[in-house]
Amino acid sequence: MASVGALKFLLFQVLWLWNFLPSCQGDKQWHEKSYPFIRNASSFSSPSISTTTSSNVYDYIIVGGGTAGCPLAATLSQKFNVLMLERGGVPFTNPNVSYLENFHITLADVSPTSASQFFVSSDGVYNSRARILGGGSSINAGFYTRADPRFIKKVGWDINLVNQSYPWIENQIVHRPKFSAYQRAVRDSLLDSGVSPFNGFTYDHLYGTKVGGTIFDKYGRRHTAAELLASGNHEKLTVLVYATVQKIVFDTKGKKPKAVGVIFQDENGKQHEAVLANDRHSEVIMSSGAIGTPQLLMLSGIGPKEQLQKFNIPVILDNHFVGKGMVDNPMNTMFVPSERPVHQSLIETVGITKMGVYIEASSGFSQSNDSIHCHHGIVSAEIGQLSTIPPKQRSPEAIKEFIKNKKDLPIEAFKGGFILSKVANPWSVGELKLVNTNVNGNPSVAFNYFSHPYDLERCVKGIRLAIKVVQSKHFTNYTLCDRKTSEELLNLTVKANVNFIPKHAKDTKSLKQFCKDTVITIWHYHGGCHVGKVVNPDYMVLGVDRLRVVDGSTFDESPGTNPQATVMMMGRYMGLKILRDRLGKLAGI
Repeated sequence: MASVGALKFLLFQVLWLWNFLPSCQGDKQWHEKSYPFIRNASSFSSPSISTTTSSNVYDYIIVGGGTAGCPLAATLSQKFNVLMLERGGVPFTNPNVSYLENFHITLADVSPTSASQFFVSSDGVYNSRARILGGGSSINAGFYTRADPRFIKKVGWDINLVNQSYPWIENQIVHRPKFSAYQRAVRDSLLDSGVSPFNGFTYDHLYGTKVGGTIFDKYGRRHTAAELLASGNHEKLTVLVYATVQKIVFDTKGKKPKAVGVIFQDENGKQHEAVLANDRHSEVIMSSGAIGTPQLLMLSGIGPKEQLQKFNIPVILDNHFVGKGMVDNPMNTMFVPSERPVHQSLIETVGITKMGVYIEASSGFSQSNDSIHCHHGIVSAEIGQLSTIPPKQRSPEAIKEFIKNKKDLPIEAFKGGFILSKVANPWSVGELKLVNTNVNGNPSVAFNYFSHPYDLERCVKGIRLAIKVVQSKHFTNYTLCDRKTSEELLNLTVKANVNFIPKHAKDTKSLKQFCKDTVITIWHYHGGCHVGKVVNPDYMVLGVDRLRVVDGSTFDESPGTNPQATVMMMGRYMGLKILRDRLGKLAGI
């Protein structure tokens, strides 16, 4: 662990960089100058029937300023008046969001104002959803890699438009990683374990081992999807933060319900109504993610009739597919102890195998004084478990007590890093259901990890590969640790992993049991609004007019190793497509 003197020196370096680097992530005045269209929700003036004019109605209202919503809003604003509503704040002035070294602190923050909203799936796995402008790109591990070409073909996107949209993202916010010594050891160990060839640095999805892009620059500063808003037309774009949409408003007088606006609440608790222009092309576009979008559709009256009636929600459209098909890529980790000081690194290297698993790595996020007693998802290193707590007793109070009891754990337990094994395209499927009508709360989500035997089969293969990687001479030479047996490595991981799933004595004997008991998330969940069931191929919601969904809730698989590149690209792609479909050659872009 770093000494106090070293930590002070690091702090000095950060402060020095703060003074000499462009201050786009910390200077409020810079943020207000570059993004004058971003305002607090309380500044909004709701129109009345007598005052509704072209200046206070919108061609497009985007619900959710996340990974897809930001590029979508920037693109549509080139030609039309756009209002984007984001329930969280801005990322630019939040150091826990802005800097790689603080990545884990946001995930560990479970306060009501955190950029990361904590939830536990009914499977017993810790998870997070974004609550900040930029969405998942503001709280994730930053890895940037394009989709598997098979995915692009499967969803039916225009490849030429796709190839225009990815570079638009990359030229603005994507960087080449510094490539730490730990990640080099990962690369060499993957190649030594047969995950070949080495494809070098590339954004493309290619079998073998590669180094991908990152949204962290060489100074460790994060560049989120929110920065893409600067490309929009500042005269036609309005972004409201701390604007929590309560429901979509529909006109039900015609043959089909028609979206006409939304009701949202500002940071002071006051409600406002935002209204669409009286044009058949105007739309409310949901971009609230795989949790928020199906949840808000149901709260607005679109979903399974029995669920809506249970909570006295007026039924606009009975569609029992809303909330169905929820999938999360199960991930298991292999803890890598190290005698050598390990520098912080997030996902930089990936092994793309032909057996349906991806291998990635992180390091050094569990050694600082302010973090060793927090849970951090993929970078957790807690010793001690909630496995003795029966499922029905896993209450918020039990979580707090568990966290409190970790304060006396030895610091030595937190040194090292992790090898991550993720199952690609899982066949296990779950469901999202309402538990109340509070839009600020979390719905009930079950992902049913490993309910399909094919997922479990691939997880076992992934763990075997992860063991080979950790046992490779390249890793033992780097960590200065003796080569550990498979059982020793598994035992370390069983102790280090964090979830609410009871553990079994045979965890280190049965790889299948190990997979089931130590499963965690890498936040790549998707589904709930599938094409052909909730939306059509253009992502218009079936059975209603002027309502569209543009986010990962429409996916039935996660695109490639990490989805953020494709979710951002989707926002740009759909923005261009909507403009071209509406304006033809007049779109001009």
